[in-house]
Amino acid sequence: MRFALPLAAVVCAVIVAVWAWLGQPVPMPATPLAAGEKMPCVSYAPFRPGQSPFVEGLVIPPEQIDDDFARLAKITHCVRTYSTEMGLDVVPAMARKHGLKVLQGIWIGRNEEKNRVEIDAAVKAAQENPDVIDAIIVGNEVLLRGEQSPTGMAALIREVKSKVPVPVTYADVWEFWERNRDLAQYVDFVTVHILPFWEDVPVAADKSAAHIGEIREHVGKVFAGKDILIGETGWPSEGRMREGALPSPSNQAMVIQELLALAKDKGYRINVIEAFDQPWKRASEGTVGGHWGFLDAYTRDFKFGWGEAVSDHPYWLRQALIGVLLALGVFAAGAFGGRAGNMDTRRWLAVSGIGLFAGLTIGRAFVSVPVESLGAGGWIRGGSILALAVLVPLAAAFAVGRQARAAALTQALDGVSRRAAAPVERVMAILLAASVVVIAHVALGLVFDPRYKDFQFAGLTPVIMAFAFYALTAAPRVTAEASAAEKITAAIFLGSGLYIVFNETLANWQGLWTGVLLVVMALSLWRLATAAQTR
Repeated sequence: MRFALPLAAVVCAVIVAVWAWLGQPVPMPATPLAAGEKMPCVSYAPFRPGQSPFVEGLVIPPEQIDDDFARLAKITHCVRTYSTEMGLDVVPAMARKHGLKVLQGIWIGRNEEKNRVEIDAAVKAAQENPDVIDAIIVGNEVLLRGEQSPTGMAALIREVKSKVPVPVTYADVWEFWERNRDLAQYVDFVTVHILPFWEDVPVAADKSAAHIGEIREHVGKVFAGKDILIGETGWPSEGRMREGALPSPSNQAMVIQELLALAKDKGYRINVIEAFDQPWKRASEGTVGGHWGFLDAYTRDFKFGWGEAVSDHPYWLRQALIGVLLALGVFAAGAFGGRAGNMDTRRWLAVSGIGLFAGLTIGRAFVSVPVESLGAGGWIRGGSILALAVLVPLAAAFAVGRQARAAALTQALDGVSRRAAAPVERVMAILLAASVVVIAHVALGLVFDPRYKDFQFAGLTPVIMAFAFYALTAAPRVTAEASAAEKITAAIFLGSGLYIVFNETLANWQGLWTGVLLVVMALSLWRLATAAQTR
Protein backbone atom coordinates (compact mmCIF):
# COMPACT_ATOMS: atom_id res chain seq x y z
CA MET A 1 0.00 0.00 0.00
CA ARG A 2 2.97 2.33 0.37
CA PHE A 3 2.93 2.85 -3.41
CA ALA A 4 -0.81 3.41 -3.69
CA LEU A 5 -1.26 6.85 -2.14
CA PRO A 6 1.67 8.59 -3.92
CA LEU A 7 0.67 7.05 -7.27
CA ALA A 8 -2.97 8.01 -6.75
CA ALA A 9 -1.97 11.57 -5.89
CA VAL A 10 0.18 11.84 -9.01
CA VAL A 11 -2.54 10.41 -11.26
CA CYS A 12 -5.18 12.78 -9.86
CA ALA A 13 -2.85 15.77 -10.19
CA VAL A 14 -2.13 14.91 -13.82
CA ILE A 15 -5.85 14.58 -14.57
CA VAL A 16 -6.63 18.00 -13.09
CA ALA A 17 -3.63 19.63 -14.77
CA VAL A 18 -4.52 18.27 -18.21
CA TRP A 19 -8.13 19.39 -17.90
CA ALA A 20 -7.09 22.82 -16.65
CA TRP A 21 -4.90 23.16 -19.74
CA LEU A 22 -7.68 21.95 -22.06
CA GLY A 23 -10.16 24.36 -20.51
CA GLN A 24 -8.05 27.47 -21.04
CA PRO A 25 -9.88 30.01 -23.26
CA VAL A 26 -8.44 30.34 -26.75
CA PRO A 27 -7.68 33.96 -27.77
CA MET A 28 -9.70 35.26 -30.70
CA PRO A 29 -8.92 37.89 -33.33
CA ALA A 30 -10.23 41.40 -32.80
CA THR A 31 -13.95 41.72 -33.47
CA PRO A 32 -14.65 42.25 -37.17
CA LEU A 33 -17.74 44.33 -36.42
CA ALA A 34 -17.76 47.93 -35.29
CA ALA A 35 -20.07 49.00 -32.48
CA GLY A 36 -23.66 48.47 -33.60
CA GLU A 37 -22.60 46.80 -36.87
CA LYS A 38 -24.46 43.68 -37.97
CA MET A 39 -23.58 40.62 -40.01
CA PRO A 40 -24.44 40.99 -43.70
CA CYS A 41 -26.60 37.86 -44.07
CA VAL A 42 -27.13 34.45 -42.42
CA SER A 43 -28.73 31.19 -43.47
CA TYR A 44 -31.96 30.46 -41.65
CA ALA A 45 -33.83 27.20 -41.18
CA PRO A 46 -36.78 27.33 -38.77
CA PHE A 47 -36.48 23.87 -37.23
CA ARG A 48 -35.98 23.59 -33.50
CA PRO A 49 -35.04 20.44 -31.53
CA GLY A 50 -37.61 17.75 -32.26
CA GLN A 51 -38.63 19.35 -35.58
CA SER A 52 -37.47 18.23 -39.01
CA PRO A 53 -38.33 18.86 -42.66
CA PHE A 54 -38.76 15.09 -42.92
CA VAL A 55 -41.79 15.12 -40.59
CA GLU A 56 -44.80 14.80 -42.85
CA GLY A 57 -47.33 17.58 -42.36
CA LEU A 58 -45.20 19.69 -40.05
CA VAL A 59 -46.04 23.38 -40.15
CA ILE A 60 -43.78 25.75 -38.24
CA PRO A 61 -45.89 28.10 -36.07
CA PRO A 62 -45.65 31.76 -37.16
CA GLU A 63 -44.86 32.69 -33.57
CA GLN A 64 -41.70 30.59 -33.73
CA ILE A 65 -40.43 32.34 -36.87
CA ASP A 66 -41.42 35.68 -35.34
CA ASP A 67 -39.32 34.93 -32.25
CA ASP A 68 -36.34 33.81 -34.35
CA PHE A 69 -36.49 36.91 -36.55
CA ALA A 70 -36.71 39.16 -33.51
CA ARG A 71 -33.41 37.65 -32.35
CA LEU A 72 -31.78 37.70 -35.78
CA ALA A 73 -32.74 41.33 -36.46
CA LYS A 74 -30.38 42.32 -33.65
CA ILE A 75 -27.36 40.74 -35.35
CA THR A 76 -27.95 40.70 -39.13
CA HIS A 77 -29.53 42.65 -41.97
CA CYS A 78 -30.62 39.64 -44.01
CA VAL A 79 -31.68 36.00 -43.87
CA ARG A 80 -31.30 33.36 -46.54
CA THR A 81 -34.06 30.72 -46.66
CA TYR A 82 -34.12 27.45 -48.57
CA SER A 83 -37.80 26.67 -49.06
CA THR A 84 -41.29 28.13 -49.06
CA GLU A 85 -43.20 25.24 -47.46
CA MET A 86 -43.86 24.04 -43.89
CA GLY A 87 -45.01 27.47 -42.70
CA LEU A 88 -42.24 29.51 -44.33
CA ASP A 89 -44.77 31.42 -46.42
CA VAL A 90 -44.91 33.94 -43.52
CA VAL A 91 -41.20 34.81 -43.90
CA PRO A 92 -41.71 38.00 -45.99
CA ALA A 93 -44.26 39.43 -43.54
CA MET A 94 -42.11 38.56 -40.52
CA ALA A 95 -39.01 39.97 -42.21
CA ARG A 96 -40.79 43.24 -42.93
CA LYS A 97 -41.94 43.40 -39.30
CA HIS A 98 -38.36 43.11 -38.03
CA GLY A 99 -36.61 45.12 -40.73
CA LEU A 100 -34.88 42.18 -42.40
CA LYS A 101 -34.19 41.51 -46.06
CA VAL A 102 -34.64 38.01 -47.52
CA LEU A 103 -32.75 35.87 -50.01
CA GLN A 104 -35.72 33.66 -50.82
CA GLY A 105 -34.81 30.05 -51.54
CA ILE A 106 -36.68 27.62 -53.77
CA TRP A 107 -36.06 23.97 -52.94
CA ILE A 108 -35.56 22.01 -56.13
CA GLY A 109 -35.32 18.22 -56.13
CA ARG A 110 -36.37 15.28 -58.29
CA ASN A 111 -40.10 15.59 -57.58
CA GLU A 112 -41.46 17.86 -60.30
CA GLU A 113 -44.78 18.35 -58.54
CA LYS A 114 -43.09 19.62 -55.37
CA ASN A 115 -40.77 21.76 -57.46
CA ARG A 116 -43.80 23.40 -59.04
CA VAL A 117 -45.33 24.18 -55.64
CA GLU A 118 -42.06 25.74 -54.47
CA ILE A 119 -41.63 27.83 -57.63
CA ASP A 120 -45.19 29.14 -57.63
CA ALA A 121 -45.01 30.11 -53.96
CA ALA A 122 -41.68 31.91 -54.33
CA VAL A 123 -42.78 33.75 -57.47
CA LYS A 124 -45.91 34.92 -55.69
CA ALA A 125 -43.90 36.03 -52.64
CA ALA A 126 -41.45 38.01 -54.79
CA GLN A 127 -44.22 39.67 -56.77
CA GLU A 128 -46.01 40.74 -53.60
CA ASN A 129 -42.95 41.62 -51.51
CA PRO A 130 -40.25 43.21 -53.71
CA ASP A 131 -39.42 45.57 -50.85
CA VAL A 132 -38.37 42.66 -48.64
CA ILE A 133 -37.16 39.93 -50.98
CA ASP A 134 -33.78 41.00 -52.38
CA ALA A 135 -33.29 37.96 -54.62
CA ILE A 136 -34.59 34.49 -55.48
CA ILE A 137 -32.26 31.50 -55.21
CA VAL A 138 -33.57 28.79 -57.54
CA GLY A 139 -32.23 25.56 -56.09
CA ASN A 140 -29.55 24.71 -53.56
CA GLU A 141 -26.74 22.29 -54.55
CA VAL A 142 -29.08 20.50 -56.94
CA LEU A 143 -26.26 19.63 -59.35
CA LEU A 144 -24.10 18.41 -56.48
CA ARG A 145 -26.88 16.02 -55.43
CA GLY A 146 -27.49 15.00 -59.07
CA GLU A 147 -31.23 15.71 -58.83
CA GLN A 148 -31.46 17.86 -61.97
CA SER A 149 -29.39 18.30 -65.10
CA PRO A 150 -27.68 21.61 -65.94
CA THR A 151 -30.16 22.00 -68.81
CA GLY A 152 -33.08 21.42 -66.48
CA MET A 153 -31.77 23.96 -63.99
CA ALA A 154 -31.25 26.53 -66.74
CA ALA A 155 -34.88 26.15 -67.80
CA LEU A 156 -36.15 26.62 -64.23
CA ILE A 157 -33.94 29.66 -63.68
CA ARG A 158 -35.16 31.25 -66.92
CA GLU A 159 -38.78 30.61 -65.98
CA VAL A 160 -38.48 32.18 -62.53
CA LYS A 161 -36.49 35.10 -63.87
CA SER A 162 -39.25 35.90 -66.38
CA LYS A 163 -41.85 36.13 -63.61
CA VAL A 164 -40.24 38.07 -60.75
CA PRO A 165 -39.13 41.70 -60.32
CA VAL A 166 -36.01 40.81 -58.30
CA PRO A 167 -32.60 39.29 -59.21
CA VAL A 168 -32.42 35.52 -59.64
CA THR A 169 -29.51 33.16 -58.93
CA TYR A 170 -28.63 29.52 -58.36
CA ALA A 171 -26.49 28.23 -55.44
CA ASP A 172 -23.96 25.41 -55.49
CA VAL A 173 -20.47 24.54 -54.30
CA TRP A 174 -17.83 26.40 -56.26
CA GLU A 175 -16.51 23.29 -58.06
CA PHE A 176 -19.93 22.59 -59.58
CA TRP A 177 -20.22 26.16 -60.78
CA GLU A 178 -16.83 25.78 -62.41
CA ARG A 179 -17.96 22.57 -64.13
CA ASN A 180 -21.19 24.20 -65.34
CA ARG A 181 -20.04 27.67 -66.38
CA ASP A 182 -22.80 28.09 -68.96
CA LEU A 183 -25.34 28.48 -66.14
CA ALA A 184 -23.88 31.90 -65.38
CA GLN A 185 -25.55 33.40 -68.46
CA TYR A 186 -28.99 32.71 -66.94
CA VAL A 187 -28.47 34.23 -63.49
CA ASP A 188 -28.16 37.83 -62.35
CA PHE A 189 -25.30 36.91 -60.00
CA VAL A 190 -23.38 33.74 -59.16
CA THR A 191 -23.91 32.21 -55.71
CA VAL A 192 -21.08 29.88 -54.64
CA HIS A 193 -20.64 27.82 -51.49
CA ILE A 194 -17.13 27.75 -50.04
CA LEU A 195 -16.96 25.41 -47.06
CA PRO A 196 -13.33 24.64 -46.15
CA PHE A 197 -14.37 21.83 -43.80
CA TRP A 198 -16.17 19.94 -46.59
CA GLU A 199 -13.59 20.41 -49.32
CA ASP A 200 -12.34 17.21 -50.99
CA VAL A 201 -9.04 18.03 -49.29
CA PRO A 202 -10.25 19.49 -45.97
CA VAL A 203 -8.75 22.80 -44.90
CA ALA A 204 -7.78 23.39 -41.27
CA ALA A 205 -9.57 26.16 -39.39
CA ASP A 206 -6.53 28.44 -39.15
CA LYS A 207 -6.13 28.37 -42.95
CA SER A 208 -9.83 28.64 -43.81
CA ALA A 209 -10.09 32.41 -44.24
CA ALA A 210 -7.14 32.42 -46.63
CA HIS A 211 -8.67 29.49 -48.53
CA ILE A 212 -12.02 31.28 -48.83
CA GLY A 213 -10.23 34.35 -50.18
CA GLU A 214 -8.30 32.29 -52.75
CA ILE A 215 -11.41 30.51 -54.01
CA ARG A 216 -13.40 33.75 -54.13
CA GLU A 217 -10.70 35.37 -56.24
CA HIS A 218 -10.58 32.32 -58.50
CA VAL A 219 -14.36 32.31 -58.99
CA GLY A 220 -14.28 36.03 -59.70
CA LYS A 221 -11.83 35.42 -62.55
CA VAL A 222 -13.81 32.46 -63.93
CA PHE A 223 -17.02 34.51 -63.97
CA ALA A 224 -15.51 37.88 -64.78
CA GLY A 225 -18.17 40.55 -65.06
CA LYS A 226 -20.61 38.70 -62.81
CA ASP A 227 -21.34 39.73 -59.25
CA ILE A 228 -20.42 36.93 -56.81
CA LEU A 229 -22.19 36.02 -53.57
CA ILE A 230 -20.53 33.58 -51.20
CA GLY A 231 -23.83 31.93 -50.37
CA GLU A 232 -22.59 29.57 -47.67
CA THR A 233 -19.45 29.64 -45.60
CA GLY A 234 -18.75 28.91 -41.95
CA TRP A 235 -17.45 26.25 -39.57
CA PRO A 236 -19.00 23.58 -37.28
CA SER A 237 -18.58 23.62 -33.51
CA GLU A 238 -18.94 19.87 -32.84
CA GLY A 239 -18.32 16.58 -34.61
CA ARG A 240 -15.61 14.41 -36.10
CA MET A 241 -12.42 15.71 -37.66
CA ARG A 242 -11.75 15.51 -41.40
CA GLU A 243 -8.00 15.23 -41.78
CA GLY A 244 -6.73 18.43 -40.10
CA ALA A 245 -10.14 20.15 -39.98
CA LEU A 246 -11.36 20.09 -36.37
CA PRO A 247 -14.88 21.18 -35.38
CA SER A 248 -14.76 23.05 -32.08
CA PRO A 249 -16.29 26.15 -30.46
CA SER A 250 -13.02 28.08 -30.67
CA ASN A 251 -12.42 27.13 -34.31
CA GLN A 252 -15.96 28.12 -35.24
CA ALA A 253 -15.58 31.49 -33.53
CA MET A 254 -12.20 32.10 -35.16
CA VAL A 255 -13.29 31.14 -38.68
CA ILE A 256 -16.49 33.20 -38.63
CA GLN A 257 -14.73 36.29 -37.31
CA GLU A 258 -11.83 35.96 -39.75
CA LEU A 259 -14.09 35.46 -42.77
CA LEU A 260 -16.21 38.47 -41.81
CA ALA A 261 -13.04 40.54 -41.53
CA LEU A 262 -11.92 39.22 -44.92
CA ALA A 263 -15.28 40.11 -46.49
CA LYS A 264 -15.09 43.67 -45.14
CA ASP A 265 -11.52 44.09 -46.30
CA LYS A 266 -12.14 42.76 -49.82
CA GLY A 267 -15.71 43.94 -50.27
CA TYR A 268 -17.05 40.41 -50.73
CA ARG A 269 -20.77 39.69 -50.51
CA ILE A 270 -21.15 36.94 -47.95
CA ASN A 271 -23.76 34.80 -46.21
CA VAL A 272 -22.78 32.78 -43.12
CA ILE A 273 -24.17 29.30 -42.56
CA GLU A 274 -25.92 29.18 -40.30
CA ALA A 275 -27.93 31.07 -37.72
CA PHE A 276 -29.25 28.35 -35.41
CA ASP A 277 -27.95 24.80 -34.95
CA GLN A 278 -30.15 22.27 -36.75
CA PRO A 279 -30.20 18.99 -34.75
CA TRP A 280 -32.24 17.22 -37.45
CA LYS A 281 -29.27 17.35 -39.82
CA ARG A 282 -27.44 14.84 -37.61
CA ALA A 283 -29.57 12.08 -39.15
CA SER A 284 -28.04 12.64 -42.59
CA GLU A 285 -24.73 14.42 -41.87
CA GLY A 286 -23.68 13.04 -38.49
CA THR A 287 -22.92 15.05 -35.37
CA VAL A 288 -21.09 17.71 -37.36
CA GLY A 289 -24.16 18.41 -39.52
CA GLY A 290 -26.21 19.60 -36.56
CA HIS A 291 -23.64 22.09 -35.26
CA TRP A 292 -23.01 24.69 -37.96
CA GLY A 293 -25.06 27.34 -36.20
CA PHE A 294 -23.36 30.13 -34.31
CA LEU A 295 -26.53 30.31 -32.20
CA ASP A 296 -27.36 27.39 -29.91
CA ALA A 297 -30.42 25.30 -30.86
CA TYR A 298 -31.74 25.21 -27.30
CA THR A 299 -30.84 28.54 -25.70
CA ARG A 300 -31.05 30.47 -29.04
CA ASP A 301 -28.07 32.49 -27.82
CA PHE A 302 -24.62 33.17 -29.31
CA LYS A 303 -22.01 30.47 -28.72
CA PHE A 304 -19.28 33.12 -28.52
CA GLY A 305 -18.76 36.82 -28.08
CA TRP A 306 -17.13 38.96 -30.77
CA GLY A 307 -13.42 39.24 -30.05
CA GLU A 308 -13.71 37.29 -26.78
CA ALA A 309 -11.61 34.23 -25.91
CA VAL A 310 -13.48 30.91 -26.26
CA SER A 311 -13.00 27.76 -24.18
CA ASP A 312 -13.57 24.45 -25.92
CA HIS A 313 -14.18 22.87 -22.51
CA PRO A 314 -15.91 25.48 -20.36
CA TYR A 315 -16.93 22.81 -17.82
CA TRP A 316 -13.42 21.42 -17.50
CA LEU A 317 -13.42 21.48 -13.71
CA ARG A 318 -16.41 19.17 -13.34
CA GLN A 319 -14.99 16.94 -16.07
CA ALA A 320 -11.72 16.78 -14.15
CA LEU A 321 -13.57 15.93 -10.94
CA ILE A 322 -15.43 13.10 -12.69
CA GLY A 323 -12.07 11.79 -13.85
CA VAL A 324 -10.54 12.07 -10.37
CA LEU A 325 -13.46 10.18 -8.85
CA LEU A 326 -13.13 7.35 -11.36
CA ALA A 327 -9.35 7.21 -10.89
CA LEU A 328 -9.76 7.00 -7.10
CA GLY A 329 -12.34 4.27 -7.64
CA VAL A 330 -9.83 2.36 -9.76
CA PHE A 331 -7.19 2.59 -7.02
CA ALA A 332 -9.74 1.47 -4.42
CA ALA A 333 -10.72 -1.49 -6.61
CA GLY A 334 -7.06 -2.44 -7.03
CA ALA A 335 -6.44 -2.21 -3.30
CA PHE A 336 -9.56 -4.26 -2.54
CA GLY A 337 -8.56 -6.91 -5.05
CA GLY A 338 -5.03 -7.09 -3.62
CA ARG A 339 -6.02 -7.06 0.04
CA ALA A 340 -4.33 -10.44 0.56
CA GLY A 341 -0.96 -8.80 -0.11
CA ASN A 342 -0.82 -9.57 -3.83
CA MET A 343 0.09 -6.05 -4.91
CA ASP A 344 3.65 -5.36 -5.91
CA THR A 345 5.12 -2.32 -7.71
CA ARG A 346 4.35 -3.72 -11.16
CA ARG A 347 0.69 -4.21 -10.31
CA TRP A 348 0.33 -0.78 -8.74
CA LEU A 349 1.82 0.73 -11.89
CA ALA A 350 -0.75 -1.20 -13.93
CA VAL A 351 -3.56 0.10 -11.71
CA SER A 352 -2.12 3.61 -12.09
CA GLY A 353 -2.18 3.26 -15.88
CA ILE A 354 -5.79 2.14 -15.79
CA GLY A 355 -6.73 5.02 -13.50
CA LEU A 356 -4.82 7.61 -15.52
CA PHE A 357 -6.32 6.79 -18.93
CA ALA A 358 -9.81 6.34 -17.49
CA GLY A 359 -9.61 9.55 -15.48
CA LEU A 360 -8.28 11.62 -18.37
CA THR A 361 -11.03 10.71 -20.83
CA ILE A 362 -14.17 9.80 -18.89
CA GLY A 363 -15.06 13.49 -18.42
CA ARG A 364 -14.99 14.04 -22.17
CA ALA A 365 -17.00 10.86 -22.72
CA PHE A 366 -19.80 12.08 -20.44
CA VAL A 367 -20.02 15.27 -22.52
CA SER A 368 -19.52 13.79 -25.99
CA VAL A 369 -21.80 10.76 -25.76
CA PRO A 370 -25.03 12.82 -25.54
CA VAL A 371 -23.85 14.98 -28.44
CA GLU A 372 -22.92 11.97 -30.57
CA SER A 373 -25.97 9.80 -29.77
CA LEU A 374 -28.93 9.99 -32.13
CA GLY A 375 -32.02 7.78 -32.07
CA ALA A 376 -32.58 4.64 -30.03
CA GLY A 377 -29.63 2.81 -31.58
CA GLY A 378 -27.27 5.71 -31.00
CA TRP A 379 -28.29 6.06 -27.37
CA ILE A 380 -27.97 2.33 -26.76
CA ARG A 381 -24.45 2.37 -28.18
CA GLY A 382 -23.53 5.59 -26.35
CA GLY A 383 -24.96 4.33 -23.08
CA SER A 384 -23.11 1.04 -23.49
CA ILE A 385 -19.83 2.86 -24.12
CA LEU A 386 -20.30 5.00 -20.99
CA ALA A 387 -21.23 2.00 -18.85
CA LEU A 388 -18.21 0.03 -20.06
CA ALA A 389 -15.95 3.08 -19.63
CA VAL A 390 -16.77 3.01 -15.92
CA LEU A 391 -17.15 -0.73 -15.26
CA VAL A 392 -14.18 -2.10 -17.19
CA PRO A 393 -11.50 0.05 -15.45
CA LEU A 394 -12.93 -0.81 -12.02
CA ALA A 395 -13.17 -4.53 -12.80
CA ALA A 396 -9.75 -4.62 -14.47
CA ALA A 397 -8.09 -2.91 -11.49
CA PHE A 398 -9.71 -5.42 -9.15
CA ALA A 399 -8.56 -8.29 -11.40
CA VAL A 400 -5.00 -6.94 -11.47
CA GLY A 401 -4.99 -6.74 -7.69
CA ARG A 402 -6.44 -10.24 -7.35
CA GLN A 403 -3.84 -11.65 -9.78
CA ALA A 404 -6.70 -12.99 -11.86
CA ARG A 405 -6.01 -15.31 -14.74
CA ALA A 406 -6.50 -14.25 -18.35
CA ALA A 407 -10.13 -14.18 -19.42
CA ALA A 408 -11.32 -15.70 -22.69
CA LEU A 409 -14.33 -14.93 -24.87
CA THR A 410 -15.39 -18.57 -24.54
CA GLN A 411 -15.91 -18.00 -20.82
CA ALA A 412 -18.61 -15.48 -21.69
CA LEU A 413 -20.15 -17.37 -24.62
CA ASP A 414 -19.91 -20.99 -23.46
CA GLY A 415 -21.83 -22.10 -20.39
CA VAL A 416 -19.43 -24.88 -19.39
CA SER A 417 -16.38 -22.61 -19.59
CA ARG A 418 -18.24 -19.85 -17.78
CA ARG A 419 -19.13 -22.08 -14.83
CA ALA A 420 -15.57 -23.39 -14.59
CA ALA A 421 -14.03 -19.92 -14.42
CA ALA A 422 -13.32 -18.04 -11.21
CA PRO A 423 -15.85 -15.24 -10.48
CA VAL A 424 -13.46 -12.37 -11.32
CA GLU A 425 -12.33 -14.17 -14.48
CA ARG A 426 -15.97 -14.68 -15.45
CA VAL A 427 -16.77 -10.99 -14.97
CA MET A 428 -13.78 -9.97 -17.08
CA ALA A 429 -14.81 -12.39 -19.82
CA ILE A 430 -18.35 -10.99 -19.94
CA LEU A 431 -17.04 -7.41 -20.02
CA LEU A 432 -14.57 -8.42 -22.72
CA ALA A 433 -17.33 -9.87 -24.89
CA ALA A 434 -19.54 -6.80 -24.43
CA SER A 435 -16.61 -4.50 -25.20
CA VAL A 436 -15.67 -6.40 -28.35
CA VAL A 437 -19.21 -5.95 -29.68
CA VAL A 438 -19.21 -2.18 -29.04
CA ILE A 439 -15.67 -1.62 -30.28
CA ALA A 440 -16.36 -3.63 -33.43
CA HIS A 441 -19.46 -1.55 -34.13
CA VAL A 442 -17.44 1.68 -33.93
CA ALA A 443 -14.42 0.30 -35.80
CA LEU A 444 -16.29 -1.25 -38.73
CA GLY A 445 -18.40 1.87 -39.13
CA LEU A 446 -15.23 3.93 -39.48
CA VAL A 447 -13.89 1.47 -42.04
CA PHE A 448 -16.92 0.98 -44.29
CA ASP A 449 -18.94 4.20 -43.86
CA PRO A 450 -16.70 6.77 -42.20
CA ARG A 451 -17.76 10.14 -43.64
CA TYR A 452 -20.26 11.07 -40.93
CA LYS A 453 -19.19 8.65 -38.18
CA ASP A 454 -17.80 9.94 -34.89
CA PHE A 455 -14.61 8.39 -33.54
CA GLN A 456 -15.88 8.05 -29.93
CA PHE A 457 -12.31 7.71 -28.71
CA ALA A 458 -13.09 9.29 -25.33
CA GLY A 459 -15.41 6.47 -24.29
CA LEU A 460 -13.27 3.73 -25.81
CA THR A 461 -10.00 4.81 -24.16
CA PRO A 462 -10.89 3.74 -20.58
CA VAL A 463 -12.15 0.40 -21.88
CA ILE A 464 -9.28 -0.51 -24.18
CA MET A 465 -6.47 0.73 -21.94
CA ALA A 466 -7.96 -1.14 -18.96
CA PHE A 467 -7.89 -4.38 -20.95
CA ALA A 468 -4.34 -3.60 -22.08
CA PHE A 469 -2.99 -3.32 -18.53
CA TYR A 470 -5.05 -6.32 -17.43
CA ALA A 471 -3.64 -8.41 -20.31
CA LEU A 472 -0.09 -7.39 -19.40
CA THR A 473 -0.46 -8.60 -15.80
CA ALA A 474 -2.99 -11.46 -16.06
CA ALA A 475 -1.76 -14.87 -14.99
CA PRO A 476 -2.05 -17.65 -17.61
CA ARG A 477 -4.87 -20.13 -17.35
CA VAL A 478 -4.00 -23.64 -16.23
CA THR A 479 -6.05 -25.39 -18.91
CA ALA A 480 -5.95 -24.92 -22.65
CA GLU A 481 -8.81 -22.86 -24.11
CA ALA A 482 -9.87 -22.28 -27.69
CA SER A 483 -8.23 -18.99 -28.72
CA ALA A 484 -9.55 -18.59 -32.27
CA ALA A 485 -12.14 -15.99 -31.24
CA GLU A 486 -9.54 -13.68 -29.72
CA LYS A 487 -7.15 -14.11 -32.65
CA ILE A 488 -9.80 -13.44 -35.29
CA THR A 489 -11.09 -10.40 -33.41
CA ALA A 490 -7.53 -9.17 -32.91
CA ALA A 491 -6.90 -9.41 -36.65
CA ILE A 492 -10.07 -7.44 -37.41
CA PHE A 493 -9.16 -4.70 -34.92
CA LEU A 494 -5.57 -4.53 -36.13
CA GLY A 495 -6.64 -4.15 -39.75
CA SER A 496 -9.32 -1.62 -38.83
CA GLY A 497 -6.93 0.48 -36.77
CA LEU A 498 -4.28 0.62 -39.46
CA TYR A 499 -6.84 1.40 -42.16
CA ILE A 500 -8.43 4.22 -40.14
CA VAL A 501 -5.04 5.88 -39.60
CA PHE A 502 -4.24 5.56 -43.31
CA ASN A 503 -7.68 6.73 -44.47
CA GLU A 504 -7.95 9.68 -42.11
CA THR A 505 -4.26 10.69 -42.48
CA LEU A 506 -1.88 11.58 -39.67
CA ALA A 507 -3.30 15.12 -39.66
CA ASN A 508 -6.46 13.78 -38.00
CA TRP A 509 -5.49 13.24 -34.37
CA GLN A 510 -8.95 11.83 -33.57
CA GLY A 511 -8.50 9.18 -36.25
CA LEU A 512 -4.93 8.51 -35.13
CA TRP A 513 -6.00 8.14 -31.50
CA THR A 514 -8.83 5.77 -32.46
CA GLY A 515 -6.59 3.74 -34.76
CA VAL A 516 -3.91 3.35 -32.09
CA LEU A 517 -6.57 2.27 -29.58
CA LEU A 518 -7.74 -0.46 -31.96
CA VAL A 519 -4.16 -1.67 -32.43
CA VAL A 520 -3.70 -1.76 -28.64
CA MET A 521 -6.93 -3.74 -28.29
CA ALA A 522 -5.74 -6.15 -30.97
CA LEU A 523 -2.45 -6.73 -29.14
CA SER A 524 -4.30 -7.20 -25.84
CA LEU A 525 -6.61 -9.79 -27.37
CA TRP A 526 -3.63 -11.58 -28.90
CA ARG A 527 -1.93 -11.72 -25.51
CA LEU A 528 -5.09 -13.09 -23.91
CA ALA A 529 -5.33 -15.69 -26.68
CA THR A 530 -1.72 -16.71 -26.08
CA ALA A 531 -2.41 -17.02 -22.36
CA ALA A 532 -5.37 -19.23 -23.17
CA GLN A 533 -3.03 -21.77 -24.75
CA THR A 534 -0.62 -21.97 -21.80
CA ARG A 535 -0.81 -24.90 -19.40
